[in-house]
Amino acid sequence: MTQRRRWLVRGGAVVAVVAAATGIARAVAGGGSAAAGTPSGLLSPSVLGKLQSAPPLGPGGYEGVPVPNAAPLASRAAMAAGQQVDGISCQSDFHLLFHWHAALTVFASGKQSQIPAGVGIIDPKETRNSKGQPYIQEGKCFYWLHTHAPDGVIHIESPVQRGFTLGDFFDEWGLRLSTDQVGPAKGHVTVFYDGKVYRGNPRDIPLVDKAQIQLDVGTPLIAPDLISFPKSL
Repeated sequence: MTQRRRWLVRGGAVVAVVAAATGIARAVAGGGSAAAGTPSGLLSPSVLGKLQSAPPLGPGGYEGVPVPNAAPLASRAAMAAGQQVDGISCQSDFHLLFHWHAALTVFASGKQSQIPAGVGIIDPKETRNSKGQPYIQEGKCFYWLHTHAPDGVIHIESPVQRGFTLGDFFDEWGLRLSTDQVGPAKGHVTVFYDGKVYRGNPRDIPLVDKAQIQLDVGTPLIAPDLISFPKSL
C-alpha cells in the first residue's frame, strides 16, 4: 500500500514536517558505521595541482537545487527491497528526531553523473509540479537516507540518534563504494568535502546537515563547485 508523507510546501520546494528536533547538533555520534561530524584533516584543493573547471550548473529543480544535465550514475535496480540495511529501516511512517540534507556530486572521467530520485524509497511514485519538474513524495516505505529529486540532495531523516555515512547510502542503493569504485565507475576516487580534499575512505564520509560531497572517479579532476542550499532545505 502506497503511503503519503506529510509535507509543507514553501516557495515551490517541499520539506518534511519534523517532530521535536530541538537540541540536535550538527555532529551526532553513534550507531552508524562511523560517527557523524565534519571530518578532520581536510586539505586545500591546491595539493592536487591544476583542476578542470566544473561544468555550468543545471537548471533549478523541484527542491531549488540545480539538476545536472547528465545521465544517472546507475538505476535503482540493485536497491535494497525493504530489508534493514546497516541498521537502517524502511518505514512508512515514523517520527523524526532530525531531518538533514547533504549534497552529492559525482564525476566519472570528467563527466558528471546524476543521482536519481527515489534512491532509498520503495515503489516510488513520481509527481511533477506546474513547471514539469519531477519529485517523489510517495512510496511503500522510506529508508532513513533517500533522495526525492534528481539533484543529488540526500535527505537524512532519522527517528533515532546515530551517525550516518555515505557508505550507508550506497549500501541502500546496492552499489559499491570504495577508494577505486563508485557504482559502475571504476578508477581512483578523489573526494572533496565542503570544497576541500578528504583523504579517507569515501565510505566513511559523514552525512551531516549541509555537507557537500564530490566524488571524482579517475581523471581529469574537476574543481569543486559548491551549491547554495535554499532556505527550505
